[in-house]
Amino acid sequence: MQQFAVVATHSSSQSESEAGSATAVVQLLDAAGTALRPPIHVYGNGLAAIVAELEAGKPRWVFDSVHTWYPGLLAAGVRIERAHDISLVRAILHLAPYALPGPYLESITRLADPAHGAPAHLLPPARVSADQGELFSEPKDDTGALENVVAEFLAQRTAVPDTERGKRLGLLLAAESAGALIGAEMTHAGVPWDVAEHQRLLNEALGPRVAPGVRPPHMEELAGELRLLLGAPTLNPDSPAELLKAMNRAGIAVSNTRAWELAEIKHPVIEPLLAYKKIARLASANGHAWLERWVAEGRFRPEYIVGGVITGRWASHGGGALQIPHQVRSAVRADEGRLLVVADAAQLEPRILAALSRDTELATAARGKDLYQGIADAGFGGDRAHAKVAMLGAMYGATSGESGRLMPKLKSTYPRAVALVEWAAAQGESGAAVASFLGRGSPAAPEAWMRARTRASTDAEQRAVETEARSRGRFTRNFIVQGTAAEWALCWMGELRRRMNNLREAGDDPGELVFFLHDEIMLHVPAGRADEVVALVHESAQAAAELLFGKIPVDFPVSAVIVDSYDQAK
Repeated sequence: MQQFAVVATHSSSQSESEAGSATAVVQLLDAAGTALRPPIHVYGNGLAAIVAELEAGKPRWVFDSVHTWYPGLLAAGVRIERAHDISLVRAILHLAPYALPGPYLESITRLADPAHGAPAHLLPPARVSADQGELFSEPKDDTGALENVVAEFLAQRTAVPDTERGKRLGLLLAAESAGALIGAEMTHAGVPWDVAEHQRLLNEALGPRVAPGVRPPHMEELAGELRLLLGAPTLNPDSPAELLKAMNRAGIAVSNTRAWELAEIKHPVIEPLLAYKKIARLASANGHAWLERWVAEGRFRPEYIVGGVITGRWASHGGGALQIPHQVRSAVRADEGRLLVVADAAQLEPRILAALSRDTELATAARGKDLYQGIADAGFGGDRAHAKVAMLGAMYGATSGESGRLMPKLKSTYPRAVALVEWAAAQGESGAAVASFLGRGSPAAPEAWMRARTRASTDAEQRAVETEARSRGRFTRNFIVQGTAAEWALCWMGELRRRMNNLREAGDDPGELVFFLHDEIMLHVPAGRADEVVALVHESAQAAAELLFGKIPVDFPVSAVIVDSYDQAK
């Protein structure tokens, strides 16, 4: 029998909690929402023991937010297998086109309106209009708080229809909640970080450490060289405005100081300028201050924000976890007796497009080989670069210039794939919403924009509307692909976590997931289990594809390497 264990915060004050009042309450329910036993009142730090006891029955834990509760359980040595995160589910449902309409959806849609100033998952539980009665009331005690959490949980379950699309949506909600568990577990485990190696890299790149606010020696040397070459003795190269002015005064016609544009210019100042910008980024993003703040006891522990991007991709808070630069990757080093397994999905988004569009020709081009080369061989005379430009242009809306020139060939070769992204673009340009495969919805255009679209009376107003329409089209054409790719990645990690938990329950130590970036994962594993974990990574990728799409003729290959440090992976 499926059981749900709901956890709610006791509503007493901090002083009451310190005096021994209940700090949380737990209720065990069956699938119909019927209580299976009286509520369990938790005192002090006793939640971990209660969770550990109930976890033996494998319930699905229901939290208002996994992020609020799970880190404390992990710190106490308690792991859970399954969860339902009410706040993350709320954020998905308020835009989900497959959800059943009703009072709950109406209420969270109102709360998620931009006029309220916050997205749905940051808002308190919803209430329905007065004539319908309250779904959730202000809790007067811990039982009332529990009733509110239970009520919203049941309302969310009711919003998922018993249809094929409803089953997809249910999978998304489960995967998103599993992602919350994974994110908390990765933060708890931490990325292994060699502080001595990081300090060596900083000393090599920047020179000896200096006081805060003082430019590191190697940066100051390059700054002096820049001043000399540009004839600007007081130049502050950290100021884009000053740098741009000095370069133009020296006869170097530039409109910005972006590194990729500077690299196209032929002038003696370019080489030291690019070198300066490179180590300046290192000093500011991953310098000594970063190391002291974000790495403790040999671990970097960022906070992952599940579904932090509107397409379902993750974001992070703290230390720039999603941007570990190549300059410091040798500091990401396995502990003694352990190794890193680094894996990523090859060309994930175009393969997702092949699955979404059921374009058999594109699926064939990707089967068992490099997808872009397969496209090149099929229609671009073997020119891989042209094939890649065309495909990325189709998915991201870069349909002018080189991409536009190549688009007719791509469209004639893969008509179903191109037709799908063009349909999604047209939806966005009209102000409509689109959805990922499992049912994460994009926001429709604001009413103000829709009104402006029909009331544009001047050429300037019409151009503004058309520019915004094209921008929305680029967003929606990629939303369906990137959103579904994010779902595949969630299922990949969820399947891998499940397999690793099975080994853990059997008494083995399979290691830990410690890092995730869009389509790349890192695991920190015992040296003797590395090959076994690599096999699990590949098995989980295949299982994720079948979980989403069933058995389809589209490959989702994953490359996985076993290394001592992150810099060896790529």
